[in-house]
Amino acid sequence: MKQIQFQLQQTNTLSDYDTLILPVFEQGKTTELGQQLGLAHLIADLVNSGDFSANPSEVQMLLQHPSAPCTRLLLVGMGSAINLSNKTYLDSLNAAAKALDNSGAQQVLNTLIDVFPAQNNQAWAIYQNTLVIQRSLYDYEHESRNKAELKNSKLTQITFNVAASDTLQSHLEQAQASALGMALTQDLANMPSNFCTPSYLADTAIGLGEQYGFDVNILDAKEMIEMGMGAFMAVAQGSHTPPKMICLAYHGADPTEAPIALVGKGVTFDTGGISIKPGEAMDEMKYDMGGAATVLGVFKALGQLKPKLNVVAVIPATENMPAGNAIKPGDVVTSLSGQTIEILNTDAEGRLILCDALTYAQQTYKPCKIIDMATLTGACIIALGHQMSAVLGNHQPLIDDLLASGLKTYDRFWQMPLSEEYDEQLKSNFANMANIGGRPAGTITAAQFLARFTQSVHWAHLDIAGTAWVSGKNKGATGRPVPALVDYLLGQE
Repeated sequence: MKQIQFQLQQTNTLSDYDTLILPVFEQGKTTELGQQLGLAHLIADLVNSGDFSANPSEVQMLLQHPSAPCTRLLLVGMGSAINLSNKTYLDSLNAAAKALDNSGAQQVLNTLIDVFPAQNNQAWAIYQNTLVIQRSLYDYEHESRNKAELKNSKLTQITFNVAASDTLQSHLEQAQASALGMALTQDLANMPSNFCTPSYLADTAIGLGEQYGFDVNILDAKEMIEMGMGAFMAVAQGSHTPPKMICLAYHGADPTEAPIALVGKGVTFDTGGISIKPGEAMDEMKYDMGGAATVLGVFKALGQLKPKLNVVAVIPATENMPAGNAIKPGDVVTSLSGQTIEILNTDAEGRLILCDALTYAQQTYKPCKIIDMATLTGACIIALGHQMSAVLGNHQPLIDDLLASGLKTYDRFWQMPLSEEYDEQLKSNFANMANIGGRPAGTITAAQFLARFTQSVHWAHLDIAGTAWVSGKNKGATGRPVPALVDYLLGQE
């Protein structure tokens, strides 16, 4: 993805730009700059003629208009100034970014940052404008894609008409790094599973290590079997594609400072195993490594931003396939922690690979906090839809910080409960626990399962099944929750 040059610079010389973006509220009300430029009459004429009503997400591109100070004037409807919400603002911003993407605009003066919802400030507006516009340039550019269909944006520079400051600059840089991390996450999750294998994820991690100086360690099947990762290897044993445990370490603080650990589910294709899934939309199960892709996207952003903290990543990567040697319902396996698990459903494989990864992360890195993320349960989609990710955990301050970062970035989480009562659903007559707890509270019992492997560390679990992917005509990966995690980590410096 092309990287736009963003800058903070107050200017009175509009001739340096080919495009001006101007927010407009209902009844044609615009900003002080718009009035100073003498555009109020032009906008009023457009509103009165019915050609532009300034509704949210409505845009009007005027090209070489005699009243406009630039070659292009992009008017962006914002609706009611009093009722301007985060959603309305972002919907309008996305419409503006799409209009830019479909135009010949190159050098743009963006004054959308002059307005923002009442609960936010200009730093938030700069963050969101940078994130959304940089993200708008994303396109899946894999070798299998028809090159004639790819985007060909002319955008090179976006200037925000405001005096530079360290605070505003940091918001800008965080947003752009997050967008670039999201692009990597999207690329990996969009890629067909015959390309994006566990080995490909490992190679991606190695490439990030070479680019940014991360320590990278890749464990293969033989090493994991010798260590006793019986839960992870039970899932992997039905596939001919070799599994990998991918480990990265970013050192930005004192080496003696305990790191924050990120653990991401990396099932590069999930058939469900012997408990095979229905055929409809099974192609989308290539994105079941969305947690792993998120971790790698976050690490790309860390490499760009270089915060002063230590972060490690552990990514269990495998396929879940049906085969003569695949794990079967009723089988019992022993996890790396020594706890035994009865496999009641092989399609509940994510928690099996995560539990060994969580144990390995604690044994190897001694983290102060651990956050895992996974496209784990369809029940999460039923509970929360596609708007928010679920967050559960054993340490409320950690959860509160994640919730705050989700609100700040509008990459939101919703807390769901954990409680000993849900352990009843995981009881097994033949092992320490079963890997499923039935249909009721499916998201909660999945997290309750993982909680048994994180009792000695502050831990949060993110179920991103509903937010990491969009189905339907525009199906594809979203890159979430990279922005919220990057924001959370920067807050731990």
